[in-house]
Amino acid sequence: MFESLTDKLRKVIKDIRGQGRLSESNVQDALKEVRLALLEADVNFKVVKGFIESVREKAVGRDVLESLTPGDQFIKVVHDELTAVLGGAGAGLELKGKPAVVMLVGLQGSGKTTTTAKLALKLKGQGRTPYIVPADLFRLAAVLQLKRLAAEIGVDCFDSDGYKNAADICSEAARYAGLKGYDTLLVDTAGRLHIDGELMNELKNLKRLLDPSEILFVADSMTGQDAVNTAKGFDDAIGITGVILTKFDGDARGGAALSMRQTTGKPIKFIGTGEKVDCLEVFHPSRMAGRILDMGDVLTLIEKAQAAVDVKQTKEIEKKIRKDTFTLDDFKDQLKSIKKLGTMDSILSMVPGFDAMKKSKDVQIDEKEIDRIEAIINSMTKKERQDPSCLNASRRQRIAKGSGTKVQEINKFMNQYDQMRKMMKKLRQAGPRGIKAMLQGMGR
Repeated sequence: MFESLTDKLRKVIKDIRGQGRLSESNVQDALKEVRLALLEADVNFKVVKGFIESVREKAVGRDVLESLTPGDQFIKVVHDELTAVLGGAGAGLELKGKPAVVMLVGLQGSGKTTTTAKLALKLKGQGRTPYIVPADLFRLAAVLQLKRLAAEIGVDCFDSDGYKNAADICSEAARYAGLKGYDTLLVDTAGRLHIDGELMNELKNLKRLLDPSEILFVADSMTGQDAVNTAKGFDDAIGITGVILTKFDGDARGGAALSMRQTTGKPIKFIGTGEKVDCLEVFHPSRMAGRILDMGDVLTLIEKAQAAVDVKQTKEIEKKIRKDTFTLDDFKDQLKSIKKLGTMDSILSMVPGFDAMKKSKDVQIDEKEIDRIEAIINSMTKKERQDPSCLNASRRQRIAKGSGTKVQEINKFMNQYDQMRKMMKKLRQAGPRGIKAMLQGMGR
């Protein structure tokens, strides 16, 4: 999302680091470029003005100008202020009551229904027992969509068939949830193409009825400042407690994320990073500031990996590597784990400096490469996956035909697999001390 802004800020950072020492003059020049970059990213002009004034005040202080590394100190000031603009400390969900009620509100088309399922899956992963309530009777497909998603993630969903209004649905769902011991009620409310009196009256009625601990405004981040203005409208009418930004993996300029907290006073709590039900991330202002400045987000990457990795399976793989019995079936299982983390571009975007590397011709990302490799492995017989040494020319031609690839691609993949096996063998033979020595040698 922040690619264009990151490019511009990277240039400013490079220039400021090239200065032998900083002065008020070159700090002023740098801030002009930062201001322009933020305005081009569709950030609210009042937010930009406050941000620039705050950075200027701190960047021309003695601690920065007289520092041995003034460029790095300047970057720290920018990072800290970006973090403040994005909300400072992260804000988690406040789940009070049994069941704790979370209402999801927003305009039609913002991704409310899908986000309800995503949030249910995330809460389920945290050990809670969510219960989904389809209370959107305005969009005919919303109830069917939510029931399908609930079945997909293994979360119970209230059967709203036969009910004529959202209040009756929510009242009965809350009663049933209390009887059955669900600890969280997730209510997907109706939306409109724009804010209107009928919608707000319905939401106010549901708020009185349910007494929710959270009212989360779901906004399409692609709509920029319109999303910020609409969030403010919802907050003025019913009082929201937080924001979920959807389509964060799109090519929007980032203005909604950078303006939301300062303009509405409400924290961004989650971001939707894809269409799949597991593509919902907790929003961490400091980590997002790091991404914007191309400093990476290693903590989120680690958390994603921990959630995707099967510990038992990993131990089995480790044993197979030690015994030199790692097969193409095992390799395919590892590819599936990688795919759970998201697209290669989204994974690597959390690596410090990746956005800069991506601009070079040396780094080429082919999102379909994993799918091709999976297709190649799936086109092999069980014997071929267990013992690739039997892959003669005719077998490779058959696999290429079955996987929709070329023989040259089969050969390339098998060469890569052989190289990986050789590396595993070297690491196994080297032992812990040898591995440490190899890594130290690579670092020289």
